[in-house]
Amino acid sequence: MIRIDRRPARRSALRLIGAAGLAACLPVRAGAQPLVTVHKDPNCGCCSGWVQHLEKAGFTVKTIDTTQLDAVKTRLGVPDELAACHTAEVAGYVIEGHVPALALKRFLGEKPNAKGLAVPGMPVGSPGMEGGTPEPYDVILFGPAGRRTYMRFVGGRQA
Repeated sequence: MIRIDRRPARRSALRLIGAAGLAACLPVRAGAQPLVTVHKDPNCGCCSGWVQHLEKAGFTVKTIDTTQLDAVKTRLGVPDELAACHTAEVAGYVIEGHVPALALKRFLGEKPNAKGLAVPGMPVGSPGMEGGTPEPYDVILFGPAGRRTYMRFVGGRQA
């Protein structure tokens, strides 16, 4: 009768299971950003400029062209006073307007208890609104606890 020693096979299997468990805990790609879904008017050039700004910063962006932006903003809970020309969804948050990628990355890293971020209106010099003399503007954090200035920028630079 031939005797087969199964101990090495068992050890190998245990190592494989351990390695698989460790791999499941690691991110898919170091520094990977979640998908940003942008709802925008099909004829808006500044919205496309903001999308390009996010892509250059490492985000993967999916755009949805729509003429029903007000309905999107209402569905996602964007306050009227914070409205801008496009609305995005990322990792369960709402991003309204020309929010710089720097602010978005910080926000996603902190994961605050908030609805999202907004840059109301269309400030000159903000991402997608380049050209002319850059204006100072605030990135507003909004949600159940109210609103507050999250970051300040002049053009594309943090103030």
